[in-house]
Amino acid sequence: MSETLALQVKGMTCDSCARHVEEALAKVPGVKRAQVSYPEGTARVSAPPGIDPRVLIAAVKASGYAAAAERGAGSSGAGTGLLERTRDWLRKPANKHASGASSLRVAIIGTGGAAMAAAIRAAGEGAHVTLVERGTLGGTCVNVGCVPSKIMIRAAHIAHVRAASPFDDGITAAPPSIDRRRLLAQQQARVEELRQAKYQAVLAGYPNIALIKGEARFIDARTLAVKTGQSETRIAFDRALIATGASPMIPPVPGLRETPYWTSEDALASPEIPPRLAVIGSSVIAAELAQAFARLGSKVTLLARRTLFFREDPLIGETLAQAFADEGIEVMDHTQAQAARYQAGEFILDTNRGEMRAEKLLVATGRGPNTAGLGLEAAGVRLDARGAAAVNERLETSAPGIYAAGDCTDQPQFVYVAAAGGTRAAANMLGGQASLDLSAMPAVVFTDPQVATVGLSEAQARARNIETDSRVLTLDNVPRALVNFDTRGFIKVVAEAGSGRLLGVQAVAAEAGELIQSAALALRARMTVADLADQLFPYLTMVEGLKLAAQTFTRDVKQLSCCAG
Repeated sequence: MSETLALQVKGMTCDSCARHVEEALAKVPGVKRAQVSYPEGTARVSAPPGIDPRVLIAAVKASGYAAAAERGAGSSGAGTGLLERTRDWLRKPANKHASGASSLRVAIIGTGGAAMAAAIRAAGEGAHVTLVERGTLGGTCVNVGCVPSKIMIRAAHIAHVRAASPFDDGITAAPPSIDRRRLLAQQQARVEELRQAKYQAVLAGYPNIALIKGEARFIDARTLAVKTGQSETRIAFDRALIATGASPMIPPVPGLRETPYWTSEDALASPEIPPRLAVIGSSVIAAELAQAFARLGSKVTLLARRTLFFREDPLIGETLAQAFADEGIEVMDHTQAQAARYQAGEFILDTNRGEMRAEKLLVATGRGPNTAGLGLEAAGVRLDARGAAAVNERLETSAPGIYAAGDCTDQPQFVYVAAAGGTRAAANMLGGQASLDLSAMPAVVFTDPQVATVGLSEAQARARNIETDSRVLTLDNVPRALVNFDTRGFIKVVAEAGSGRLLGVQAVAAEAGELIQSAALALRARMTVADLADQLFPYLTMVEGLKLAAQTFTRDVKQLSCCAG
């Protein structure tokens, strides 16, 4: 005999979340069946009459979500008793965190990845959360960053392979006609769809989250002033999170600010594919957008103050520069714009290597933290030399009770780092002891070939006085690359000399972003290259290259048969 318990589950953002909750409930002793629906935000559990409902709720909580009795839901027969017992238990005074989570007032400035992750976690624990947003709900990633850029990059990739591919002998190639306006409409429709599904709809599911549109600033260490139009509202809080993101930085080139230059945000929203595009910058955004516009029809010249990706292993920049040259993208190393002007419909740049002209100019020299105007000095929040909020591993700022996460801090500017930081900041606000460990943080650049890294490069390891032993495997030794007829790139493994402990991996490959997480997990597990070489990897996958790269420490992989173990 079994009863059915209906729960509301908070904090799920996708069907995968629902599967995690389902698996957690299914592991509870006595549970016969668990069905979880992300769209409905519900869980229905078949269990014996004697099961303690607190065990089910605890299982949901342990999986990272929150549960409550479903209001108005009933179950037939004897199941009603279990549902009512659960409701009775939930009506009792809450067991509070050390901070008193059920009455904790949390103020969050921003609505991007860090802010949303923190709000969901804090609200799921019972805190009363106020989000303050001065711009568009969702922050950088979904609106003007990751999502629209990857859509544009994918469209450019399709255009590129239609025009030319390694299989042109058997598949007729033809230069495509590009309608940027239609591509832009498709891009923005997906952006709006995700903003609605992952931000607006998620917030609507939390009655204890309030959203205020306005400009926030700290009055003191426990009060915000929010300007909305002509009025100003005061918000008292017990804990606060600064999650205001970052904005494009503009270098001090004489005359530049008087021209109609593009930032990355302008470029992604533009319906134009200019005949000539000049790009100032040498890192992620500059490289990604330079290649995308080139593949959509622009003649692109990239001005690098030093070299392409100069902060990374030199082989990364060299390999990508060659790939760009093969596509007709000019990379001008050690080139600095000294003056800029705009006349007769074109940009004129004076550089240390002569004059250059283009119809459009993209400035992609990095993003700076949005901390100006927040009144952080009134709250006692210390900023670093870049104006970023300085935080420790618990995401605490110098002001007690005030946390910061995401691109406005001194941490790496990746949305998954921001979200992880927001979640941990919220956990700590509620009395937890969560920390953010970035020692195995993967990073991906969505050029073609992609760039992916995790852990330490040789130079970084040596700067820490660690002796290294490294190997570079070119992709003509990787079966997946061979059958793709695309052997551009390499996989480099950096290990500690003597012990063989894995220190880092750098890869340039068409699917480098898909293999780097395996390297991150190996690094997290403190595996040696021998451990990595001994693992099973599916044949004809790019990630098999990790195994082959590890095998090069002890053997010549050119002398191995296909998929030799």
